[in-house]
Amino acid sequence: MDNQLLLSLTEKYGSPLYVYNADKIISQYNRITEAFSSVKNLKLNYAVKANSNISVLKLFNKLSSGIDTVSIQEVQLGLEAGFYPENIIYTPNGVSLQEIEQVANLGVQINIDNISILEQFGHHYPNIPVCVRINPHIMAGGNHKISVGHIDSKFGISIHQVPHIKRVVENTKMHINGIHMHTGSDILDIDVFLAATEILFNTAKEFPQIDFIDFGSGFKVPYKEGDISTNIEELGEKLSKRFNTFCKEFGKDLTLMFEPGKFLVSEAGYFLTHVNVVKQTTSTVFASVDSGFNHLIRPMLYDSYHHIHNISNPNGRERYYSVVGYICETDTFGSNRRISEIREGDVLCFNNAGAYCYTMASNYNSRYRPAEVLLYNGNDYLIRKQETFNDLIKNQVIIDLD
Repeated sequence: MDNQLLLSLTEKYGSPLYVYNADKIISQYNRITEAFSSVKNLKLNYAVKANSNISVLKLFNKLSSGIDTVSIQEVQLGLEAGFYPENIIYTPNGVSLQEIEQVANLGVQINIDNISILEQFGHHYPNIPVCVRINPHIMAGGNHKISVGHIDSKFGISIHQVPHIKRVVENTKMHINGIHMHTGSDILDIDVFLAATEILFNTAKEFPQIDFIDFGSGFKVPYKEGDISTNIEELGEKLSKRFNTFCKEFGKDLTLMFEPGKFLVSEAGYFLTHVNVVKQTTSTVFASVDSGFNHLIRPMLYDSYHHIHNISNPNGRERYYSVVGYICETDTFGSNRRISEIREGDVLCFNNAGAYCYTMASNYNSRYRPAEVLLYNGNDYLIRKQETFNDLIKNQVIIDLD
């Protein structure tokens, strides 16, 4: 991304600022579709939780993507963005039967991840097809907080409980039309992922009426130069061959589904901040910016790495800085980072800010959430305004204490 373009956007829209490059989103989407081009029926369902801005969702709708949602609110955002209900899959965790009923009434594909709700839903709505989420008991992904397919995870129905699922189906006469799993984010080892797919293939054999198998996602993207990422082309070659063979054995052309989020939007995003203060201590030089974990919490929550560079002085002499925020707690974006000399007023750019960044932002310390901009077809579009004081108080009910 051109530094001058990013700087001009901060001048136009202020900072902090999130910027998303539609060209990168499109190219990542095309990478997956091309990697699995030998599969007859492929459907990508973009994971809305990664970046739920309606304009971003509209872009995926234009690409003929479906969407994966985890709440009724995300379903409603998808409908607002123009998605047909049949192109939305709803994969919640630990929600009430009442919410699932509300979503079912919208005509969305339901995905259930526990025996209790499956039995209740099947008893009341045996004619509404549902997918079941299986926990394969495979430890995959990066940080343990985003590994969700292991034996101690709250997600999914244990692979050992498949007989219970079949008993529920037999008792309620409900229709299971899909099998799903998600092992976790930041998949590094393709062979581990493929091992989990074998578990899902074996499970699928128990449900002859299914129409699709959803393998989740969690594909890793690079966060810095030389970083390891999921080789989507190699995965496409190996899994496509296995899936096509399975369909022949199964006697039916099933749909292969994925629900990528980070892979599609992470690298497309840039977070821009101004430097408020450069502070020298006895051992550390701090660069304090006009943001904090209220806007970008991933480094503090997951120890995630976001490459930080000084786009105001890209050719300056490199020094070591700890980049910190303005929140009244320790909110360190990066410690002892080698960055071109930082001066007060410079603009720093955080890479990989397209996924799980704005969607996890808050008003902590009563700070405003920032604006968002989408670069599309050579133009920049404001797709969310920066908040104002009225946004902070609009839902508060102020009572008279006299």
